[in-house]
Amino acid sequence: MRRTRRYRKTPCRQPRSNRARGGLPPSTKARWQWKLRLARWLVRLFPVTTFVVEDIQAKTKGQRRWDTSFSPLEVGKQWFYRQLSELGQVLTCSGWATKQMRDALGLKKTNKKTAEVFKAHCVDAWVLANSAVGGHRLPDNKRMLFLAPLRFHRRQLHRLQPDKKGRRTPYGGTLSLGLKRGSLVRHPKWGLAFVGGSSGNKLSLHRLEDGKRLTQNARKADVRHLSFCSWRFYGW
Repeated sequence: MRRTRRYRKTPCRQPRSNRARGGLPPSTKARWQWKLRLARWLVRLFPVTTFVVEDIQAKTKGQRRWDTSFSPLEVGKQWFYRQLSELGQVLTCSGWATKQMRDALGLKKTNKKTAEVFKAHCVDAWVLANSAVGGHRLPDNKRMLFLAPLRFHRRQLHRLQPDKKGRRTPYGGTLSLGLKRGSLVRHPKWGLAFVGGSSGNKLSLHRLEDGKRLTQNARKADVRHLSFCSWRFYGW
């Protein structure tokens, strides 16, 4: 949008010269911050003292420029380990070691990575946790809580494409009639839901399980605000 505006006959800033970015790429940092945020959330709920992470390794080439930041995965995990060490002790474990511990306990892991079952990824997490705590042979609780981050469309200057009359209408934002989008509310008819967009003086409510829209005609006076949340959750 900025690049397009520079060619219009409107006041605008001049393009800056290229500068070395350095540090962790924003997109990579956002993915690791999501994991760190969950860890901080668990620390507030449970007396966590140790974190066991299945370590990953990326291939190096022996070239200084490549090895400095050769992989967003490798660079991101080092940043994550430093941040996680402020919450507790951090222990790392290789993937083959996790498999050996899983086989020793007689636990099976499914090859369906996207399946929402305990045997998909939770079994490895339980094995890693048991390696630090000990005292268990089989999982005593296989219930799962699913968390999915909500996608917010941040406010833009206007839509990329004008309408039929040539007007560029505003787009985006995180407020709907004064309520933050993603807020948990309770409606007399639709029950527990989270706030989406708004149209006129009506709110859009969405279901927690899959984000499906329940209604577009909810009145603000009918909903009771519970708390703000930036993810949807289900399956507890």
